[in-house]
Amino acid sequence: MRVSTEPAPGSLYIVATPIGNLADITLRALEVLRGVDWIAAEDTRTSRKLMDHYQISTPLIACHEHNEQFMAAGMVARLKQGECGALISDAGTPLISDPGYRLARVCVAAEVPLVPIPGASSVMTALCACGLPPHPFLFVGFLPRSGGGRERRLQAIVDAPHTVVVLESPRRVAATLEDLVRLGGENHFAVMARELTKLHETFVRGSVETLLTQVRATPPKGEVVLLFAPPDQDAVREVGDADILSRLSALDAGQHSASQRAKAVAQQLGISKQRVYDLLHGE
Repeated sequence: MRVSTEPAPGSLYIVATPIGNLADITLRALEVLRGVDWIAAEDTRTSRKLMDHYQISTPLIACHEHNEQFMAAGMVARLKQGECGALISDAGTPLISDPGYRLARVCVAAEVPLVPIPGASSVMTALCACGLPPHPFLFVGFLPRSGGGRERRLQAIVDAPHTVVVLESPRRVAATLEDLVRLGGENHFAVMARELTKLHETFVRGSVETLLTQVRATPPKGEVVLLFAPPDQDAVREVGDADILSRLSALDAGQHSASQRAKAVAQQLGISKQRVYDLLHGE
């Protein structure tokens, strides 16, 4: 049975848009974007590309972190007068580390219905393909750039008993991994998901220290999601003894001490050095 998606007067639709591949938008989202009176967009220039691709001519209104509080009252007034609107971000699901919370809060206070139109999300896209325990997980968004808040958030990642998902600028990935190593998280298994749904989509897996080495050698480009496994969870235990022994045998025992070989393999696989060392000595 087909349910009508014609926008209802007086409602604000929170619409997810693609995070990269323009085909990742739902039919319902397209119908809503065509049917509303206006679309509040984080960056109208970015959103215009999507609108042009799908031949959507609905007027765009700029609504970003710098003007959202000011714009919210006017948009809610229009909704209370019977218009219907949509809220979108540059990519993915609005409000998830994107503007929109202030507008949504004003709508709730004014008893304006909020209607979610689900779709793409970099958080869920990365989580379902990273290979780490998917639940429970903690999404912390973007980390503070400095100060005690950043230090506390990073320490919480190191100590977390569950998978942690972080959004990060490609320019700050190395600094974040360096800080995690400094706080004792060098052997945590981690995944760096980059350019999700795009042509150069990649998942890089290994210990935090291994990822740091790679990032230093080849700084990432494009949007990045970092995911961190809890210590001693399934994502770490799934590394088998055969894989460990294979990597140990690839290192020349004549040129590396047992401790050096154990440390190198532990970094490659994101497991504890002690486990590799014990296996090396047949314990």
